[in-house]
Amino acid sequence: MTYPAEKVFSHLRAISVRAFELIHDLDARRKLIDQYFCVHPSTSEIHGQWYPVKTGHLPMEWVIANGADPDRRILYIHGGSWISGSLTGYRPFLSRVSQATGAVVLSVDYRLAPEHKFPAGLEDCTRAYQWVRENGPDGKGPVSAAYLMGDSAGGNLALSTLLKVRNSKLPFPTAVIAISPATDFTGGSPSLVSRASVDPIIKPEILPALIPIYLGKHTKLTDPYASPLFGDYSGMPPLLLQAGDAEVLLDDSTRLATHAAEQGCDVTLEIWDGMPHVFQGFAPFLPEASEAIAKIGEFIRQH
Repeated sequence: MTYPAEKVFSHLRAISVRAFELIHDLDARRKLIDQYFCVHPSTSEIHGQWYPVKTGHLPMEWVIANGADPDRRILYIHGGSWISGSLTGYRPFLSRVSQATGAVVLSVDYRLAPEHKFPAGLEDCTRAYQWVRENGPDGKGPVSAAYLMGDSAGGNLALSTLLKVRNSKLPFPTAVIAISPATDFTGGSPSLVSRASVDPIIKPEILPALIPIYLGKHTKLTDPYASPLFGDYSGMPPLLLQAGDAEVLLDDSTRLATHAAEQGCDVTLEIWDGMPHVFQGFAPFLPEASEAIAKIGEFIRQH
C-alpha cells in the first residue's frame, strides 16, 4: 500500500472509532463526518467559487470551477448515512468535480434523519432536480445537459431520484453517476461479509441500525425508492458506478450494475483496487482519487 493510501486508511479508522464513541451525540457525529475527507491540507483546497441559493425551505449551494459551463449542471447529493453530511464538507471535492467535468455543481442540503425520515430527503432531491433544470448560477434558464450524482447515501438518493423522475414523468437527466452507493437495505450483498475485515470506515451492522432511523417502521426494504437495486432501469439514461474494492458496499454497486444492464441500461462499472469508501474525496492527496475524478469528467463530457 502506498503512503497516501496508508494515510487515508489510518484517517478513516480513527473516524470510525470516534464515531462509535459519539454514537449518542448526533451533533458531534455530524461535525466529525464533515472531517471525512480532511486527511491532508490539499484535500481542503477549493478551485473556483461557491455561493448559497435557496428554493422554499431547501438550502443549496453552487460550486463553480473557473470556466465551467453554466448551462451544463450537476445536481450533487452528499453522503453521510442519511443522518449527516453537509454542503461545507463537500465543497472542496465538488470544486474538483466541476473542474474535471466543465459543468457547474449544485449541492443540495436535503433534510436528514432522524429528524426527517424517508421519504423527506428524496422529496428534497427531486425538488432540487426540477429546480436545477430551470435555474443556473446566473438565474433562470434551461439546462443544455443535467446530471444526477451522489455518493454513499447520496448515491442511493441519486438513483432513487432517477426512479422518482421517471415515475413523475419529469425529463430524464443526461446521465447519472453514483459513487459507492448503498442500494440494498435487505443486506443481500456478499461484500458485507467478504470486505468487512478490510473496510476501514463502514461496519456491516450499520445498515440494519439505520433502518429504523431513516426508513422508519412502515417502509418495505425492497421499496425501490429506499433500495434502488429493486428499481426498473429499462430505458434509463447512461449510468456510471464507481466503487472501491476495500469496502463492504462494493456489491451494492456490482449487483445494481448487473441488474440495470440486464434491463438494457447503458452501465459503466469501475472497481478501484484497494480503495475505500468514497475515496474520490481524497484528491489530490490520493492519486487514485484524482484518476477517478478524471474518469467522471470523461464520462460526463462523453454525454
